[in-house]
Amino acid sequence: MFKYLLCAFLVIGFISCKQKEEQAKEEAVLWTPYNDSTEVAASADNENRRMRYKFIQSKVLDKNEVFLPLYDETSQFTEAQYQKMKPLVLEQDIPSIQNQIDAGTFTYEDLTLFYLYRIYKYELPNSTTLNTIIALNPNVLEEARQLDENKEIHHLVYGMPILLKDNIGTAEMKTTAGAIALKENRTNDAFIVERLKSKGALILGKVNLSEWANFICGVCPNGQSAVGGQTLNPYGRRIFDTGGSSAGSGTSTAANYAVGAVGTETSGSILSPSGQSSVVGLKPTIGLLSRTGIVPISSTLDTPGPMTKNVTDNAILLDAMLGRDEADYKSVKAEPGILSAWMNPEPLQEIRLGVMKDLMERDPIYASNIDALREAGAQIVEFESEDVRLEGFTTLLNLDMKHDLPAYLKSQVRDKDAVKVESVGDVVTFNKQDSLVRIPYGQERFDGILADSTTDEQFEKIKTNLKESGRTFFNIMEEEDLDAVLSVNNYHAGYAAVAEYPALTVPMGYKPDGEPENLTFIGKPFSEAHLLRIGKAFEELTKAREIPEGYQN
Repeated sequence: MFKYLLCAFLVIGFISCKQKEEQAKEEAVLWTPYNDSTEVAASADNENRRMRYKFIQSKVLDKNEVFLPLYDETSQFTEAQYQKMKPLVLEQDIPSIQNQIDAGTFTYEDLTLFYLYRIYKYELPNSTTLNTIIALNPNVLEEARQLDENKEIHHLVYGMPILLKDNIGTAEMKTTAGAIALKENRTNDAFIVERLKSKGALILGKVNLSEWANFICGVCPNGQSAVGGQTLNPYGRRIFDTGGSSAGSGTSTAANYAVGAVGTETSGSILSPSGQSSVVGLKPTIGLLSRTGIVPISSTLDTPGPMTKNVTDNAILLDAMLGRDEADYKSVKAEPGILSAWMNPEPLQEIRLGVMKDLMERDPIYASNIDALREAGAQIVEFESEDVRLEGFTTLLNLDMKHDLPAYLKSQVRDKDAVKVESVGDVVTFNKQDSLVRIPYGQERFDGILADSTTDEQFEKIKTNLKESGRTFFNIMEEEDLDAVLSVNNYHAGYAAVAEYPALTVPMGYKPDGEPENLTFIGKPFSEAHLLRIGKAFEELTKAREIPEGYQN
C-alpha cells in the first residue's frame, strides 16, 4: 500500500510541477504589443505606394511564443561575453569565424548564443524591431553543443547559424509562407535543408517574407505578411523599402542576426531585398538548387539562393546546398569550383563586362563603380539595352501556381487537419472569411489565377516565347563575348528569370540619403563559380558594404 501511495504522491507532484511550469511560461512576458496606428498614419502619404502601410505589427504572431523557449539560456550569455566576441564575429566571414573556433577562442554554442543575443537585443524592443524573426529553432543550442562534441563533418558551413525564409520547409518549425492559411503547416525538411544539415549547418530560425512570395496582391508592401507583420529596413525603418519577397532574409543578414540566410526567387525576390539591405545575393541558374519542400509560385522559374554579408560566405552557403534531387524535374548536378570561388577572385584585367548606357546616364553610383572597374583594368563594353517585352509573364506564374501549389499541399503538408486548404481556390475562400486580418491589402493576384483561362497549348507557347525573349535581351553576351552584363539591384531580374540565367548582386554604395544600392552581375547559365570570382574581385576593389548604423552595438 505504501508503495502505491508513494507512486501516487510522485505522480501528483510531477503533474503539479508541470502545471506550475506551464503557468510560469504563460505569465512570463518578454514582449508587449504596441499601438502602431501613429506609424501607419505617418506612411499614408509615402511617395512609394508600396510603403503605405495598413499595419506594422502582426495581428496573429505573439513574439513571446517565439522568444520564450530559448530565453533562459540566452539570458545567461553576458554582455561581457558578447562584447568580447563582437569584433571576432560581427561582419566577419565564415573562414575567419571558423579560425577562431579552431583556435578555441569560442565554440559553436557560443556563436549561436551570440546571434541569439543580438536577435533578442534588437527584435524584442518595438523601437528597433525589424519584424524579421518569426520563428526560432528550439533545439538549436543543443544541436550546437553536439557539433562542438563531434566535429566529424567539417564543410566550412559546419556549425554556422543560418536563417531560412519562411517558405522553406524544416521539421523543427512551421512553414507558413507568411499566410494564415498555412499558419500551422508542419513539414519535413526541404531538400536544401537536408543538404545544409548533412554538412553540419545550424538552422537558427525562420524569417519574414512578402506573403506567398509576393504573389498575392500587386499593391502589398514588400516584406509584409499576415503572419509576420511588416518587415522593416535596418538602414531606415519605415524610410526605405525592404524589397521583396525575401525581405526577412535580407534584413536579418544585414543586421548580423546570423551568418547568412536562404531566400527564394521567381523574379527579383533575392536580388531586390539584397540590394535594399546591402547584402550579397545569388539567384542561381534554375535547377542548380532543388525546390522540393519550398512553397511554390512557379516550377518553371522558382529557385532558392544564398544571401550573405560577403561573397565568400555566399559561395560557401551555395555549395552546402548543392545536390541533384530526383524529385525536382529541373535539378542538375553542379559544376565544380563553387566552394573555392572565394579564394580565387577573377583578375579584373581578364574580364569583359557589358554596361547599359541608360543606367550610366541616370545612376551616378552605377557610373562611378563602372569607372572604378575600368580603372582597375576590366574591359567595359557599353551598349543600348533592347526594348524586349515579356508577354505572358503573369500568365506563366498564374498557371504554374494553379498547378504547383496543390501539388505542394498534397505532398509536403504533414497534418491535413491543421492545414485545410488544398488549392488556390480554397485559399481565396479561406481569406475572405476574415479579410481584414488575412488579406488586409486584398488578393487580386490569387483572383487572377482563378480567372486565367489560358489553355495548356497556349501556356507551353508562352513559356517558350518568354525564354527566347529573355535570351534575346542578353544577346550582347554572345555578340561581345562578355563574362557578365551589369545591372542595378533587381532592375533586369525578369529577363534573367525567363532566360534562366544566374545573377549575383553585390553592395556598391549608398545614395545621399543612406539607401543602399547593389551592382548586379548577370551571367550565362551555370556560370555561378565564375560570377562569384568576379563578384569577389569587385568586392575587394570597392569594399562598399557598411553595417546599418542602428545595429552596430
